[in-house]
Amino acid sequence: PNSNIEAQSADASLCLRHRSEQRGRMVCRTGSTALARAQRAGSIAAAMGTTGTETIDFTLGGVRPQRDVTDEQMRPRPTIEWDNLRARLELEFKLTEEELSKYDDVSNEDLLKAYEMMQLCRQFENACNQAYMQGHIRGFMHLDNGQETIPAIVADALKPGDKKFSYYREHTHALASGVSGDAIMAELFAKDTGTCRGTGGSMHIYDKETNFQGGWALVCEQLPYAAGAARSILLDRHLDAEGTKGDDRIAVVFVGEGGAQNGRMAETLNAAAKENLPLLFIVIDNGRAINTFTPDVAKNSNVFEQGLHYGVPGIKVDGSSLADTLKTGRAVVDYVRNKGPAILQVHTYRFQGHSPADPEHERGRKAEKMWARQECDPIKLFEKTPEAQSLDLESAVKAVKVSVKASLDFAKASDPPPADLAKELEFPDKPDTDYNLRAAPTDADAVNARTVSPEKMATLDAHIASLQALATEGTISIADAVNLAVLEEMRRDPSTVCHAEDLQAGSSYNIPKLTQQTFGTLRGADEIIDEGHFIGKALGEGMNGYRPIVELMNTNFGIYGMAEISSAGNTYATTGGQFEMPMTIIGAGGTAPNQALGAEHSQPFHAYVMGIPGLKIGTAASPDAAYGITKSMIRDNGPCFLFLPVKMMKESKGFAPVGKCLPINKCALLHEASATAVSARKAVTVLTYLHGVKEAYSVLGEIQAEGMDIDLIEMRSLKPLDMETIRTSVARTNKVAILDESTNSGGVGATVSALISEQCFDLLDAPVNRLCMDDAPVPYAASMEKAVVKRGSDLLQGVFDLTHKRM
Repeated sequence: PNSNIEAQSADASLCLRHRSEQRGRMVCRTGSTALARAQRAGSIAAAMGTTGTETIDFTLGGVRPQRDVTDEQMRPRPTIEWDNLRARLELEFKLTEEELSKYDDVSNEDLLKAYEMMQLCRQFENACNQAYMQGHIRGFMHLDNGQETIPAIVADALKPGDKKFSYYREHTHALASGVSGDAIMAELFAKDTGTCRGTGGSMHIYDKETNFQGGWALVCEQLPYAAGAARSILLDRHLDAEGTKGDDRIAVVFVGEGGAQNGRMAETLNAAAKENLPLLFIVIDNGRAINTFTPDVAKNSNVFEQGLHYGVPGIKVDGSSLADTLKTGRAVVDYVRNKGPAILQVHTYRFQGHSPADPEHERGRKAEKMWARQECDPIKLFEKTPEAQSLDLESAVKAVKVSVKASLDFAKASDPPPADLAKELEFPDKPDTDYNLRAAPTDADAVNARTVSPEKMATLDAHIASLQALATEGTISIADAVNLAVLEEMRRDPSTVCHAEDLQAGSSYNIPKLTQQTFGTLRGADEIIDEGHFIGKALGEGMNGYRPIVELMNTNFGIYGMAEISSAGNTYATTGGQFEMPMTIIGAGGTAPNQALGAEHSQPFHAYVMGIPGLKIGTAASPDAAYGITKSMIRDNGPCFLFLPVKMMKESKGFAPVGKCLPINKCALLHEASATAVSARKAVTVLTYLHGVKEAYSVLGEIQAEGMDIDLIEMRSLKPLDMETIRTSVARTNKVAILDESTNSGGVGATVSALISEQCFDLLDAPVNRLCMDDAPVPYAASMEKAVVKRGSDLLQGVFDLTHKRM
């Protein structure tokens, strides 16, 4: 037997070998078992031709040659007929004969609609390709030609209320979801009439009305977002059981078979299975991970089998067959609506390169494309079927061409967005918003009454009262102040939810204490140990009406979620202001002197995220700041990140302004230099945050004893930065020292120093004195750590140098 047969037959043979007593069918198991049986039967040699690497497939126990397969062509078309699919649906999805019978036929009317959708997608993508070559469309663009049965099933089986999450090759998915072709084309043309007002472009199509929620450009990032959207459906049902009776909405996520090798797939399958989310995974199996032949990098391309470990059923269908894709798609979608998550893998061929700029030098790609266009074009194959002969396909094609031409004309005639739209879309809420004026939901008490038992609410209220007493007495810790703020906001607004690792136990600092015990597992979610995963789920919830709080046990762990944090910052602007992102991330971090945590737990993550657009970043080194800023951030309609000092979470105690929100765009003047020191030119503006506040206070007496003094300013808002307060102080002192808890290169102090030099240069008597961490990793041993991490003694010297003209 030819050595290529085993590898190729894995795609061609499908399903489990199973004899159905009711139907007497034979269904083939993927891989070597069926191959071995065929080899023993001696039938392979009879099926083989004498040239090339013709492959075989196993259909109902039969063996036959696959036509026109050459050495250069990488993957044959599988023969997976409806009988095979039906049997797998019976076996794996546990569908009854009565249920299965509903999917045996597709009406001529539905076939015509599906054909018209396929033609619309093909003609639309062709028009996009031409417009790209003409220079009307810029940047990256990814076309979907050859995969049109996928949008056909989207249009056929999904509903406007279903929440759809796609990836960067999403034009056709948006069209099939009901998004206006005019708006999609205008978005590609970067026009103000586009789906996102020209802010998103080809890879970022969003439409709130049809629940089309992306268009995400980082491979697989959309997976946890879709899980979050599915959770939002369950939350809707939980909070309003009466109002959501009969709700059968689902979330749908599209992913390639190459991308599905990413760990996000396993995490999201686990989440979907654990909470029985109404989540459909549509795996677009075109055999290419960008351009790489997927089997070159993936041990198993049968993504539909990944769910076996989690109890999530899956099935693979030949996407070249419109009728079979519709039948299977309908069955799987109905399963998700009624029972739980599932995987639908659609075997397709992508006729274009990864993008129009793709040179397509990868092995076998050109030959494969030429062969697939002739043998596997779903449009051509349907046109040859007996069912198509009685349909008016010509009129459908004419209508599609008129529609696409109108979309092109609309896009060309539309105006570009105004230049100031970019800054307008930076934040959903203005930085100076007073969150004390933001009213609570009017139905909060009613929702709480029907979702939280009186006993649990009594326990919660008693705990809140005890913390409020500590806050009033001046003995509440930073950690407890944040816990108080979180619980008050979750009680005030039932759309507020919380995610954390070790949540049931209160995590490391009791920040999420009593959230799950009071509000249940949907609103208080204990998470797997991967911050990117649950930040991603929070993002999906934030897009769908909820206010997620993400507690990071240590902010350095947020490194796992950089992609998701970045996308959270970009979402409001990228969607043209359609989707707000009311997500709050809170965690303890920073680098205290002598904290003995080593390099990985001592990274300046606050500096790492400073460059993410659309993100408001704050710090709090006292209970009052932690409490008031937490409440404001939770009420903000955009993504916020609050950093807390890891070594002061329990030891630093004080008052907290019960019931009051604090500004999230202001610094705080903690100590003002004396008029005497200012007039003697012995005063310095000291900017610091996190542990730097404690360090500055620790040497304040020594500074004053030397005849010097400082304006001590806590930078509670790192972004946006309160330059007004800083400039006012610099105008008094004319000198600035920054005690910075981040590195010399790319640190917070570097940014702040640059802004002061640009905006306050005329006020300075000396260069800004940056007292920042060295670029070396933070060591564990105290003897070495002193050389890396700055502290109070360094600030004392820095103030002395400035006031004695040593700089």
